[in-house]
Amino acid sequence: MGIPVLILGESGSGKSASLRNFDPAQVGVFNVAGKPMPFRAKLPVVNNATYDSIYKSLAKGKLKTYVVDDSQYLMAFEFFDRAKETGFNKFTDIGLNFKNLIQFVITNTAPDCIVYFLHHVEATAGSKLKAKTIGKMLDEKLTLEGLFSIVLLCEASADGHHFITQSDGYTTAKSPMEMFDKVIDNDLAMVDATIREYWNLGGNDNG
Repeated sequence: MGIPVLILGESGSGKSASLRNFDPAQVGVFNVAGKPMPFRAKLPVVNNATYDSIYKSLAKGKLKTYVVDDSQYLMAFEFFDRAKETGFNKFTDIGLNFKNLIQFVITNTAPDCIVYFLHHVEATAGSKLKAKTIGKMLDEKLTLEGLFSIVLLCEASADGHHFITQSDGYTTAKSPMEMFDKVIDNDLAMVDATIREYWNLGGNDNG
């Protein structure tokens, strides 16, 4: 049973930059939008990743850590590809396809496999920040954040970029008790090591 982790944030908040300290041998990055990484370090990246390429890599299970960068574009690109279709079936398909990927991580990857979904946010009518979706199915029938035990919110401030690990009532951030401080550096390699230590998953050694 693998572990999906949701990393939320607005564009420019430091989501992709949080990958900067990963050892290239210990992570695989699915770059859905195909944009360059915002740092010099070279990581193994599958550009313009699709559901098919992500499933194939996860099924091989060669790594313990994967990242789906800008995962909301899996939904957005499918929506635009099917924009001329009438009716609501396309919204059902879009929601199911994304939900099924998360469920695949949970049920079809190794217990020490962690997959990070880097995802944009949107504000609700009550000004609460949540994961950005397409249509109402994932919001009304299946709250996306409910599929994740860990949801971190990436924020930028005058002090730099950081992760918020617990909700203040206006976000969907959450994490297990005593896993993290409330505010931590936006260092996903550190987050990965902390999760593995907390749940006794062992180190991230793919050798």
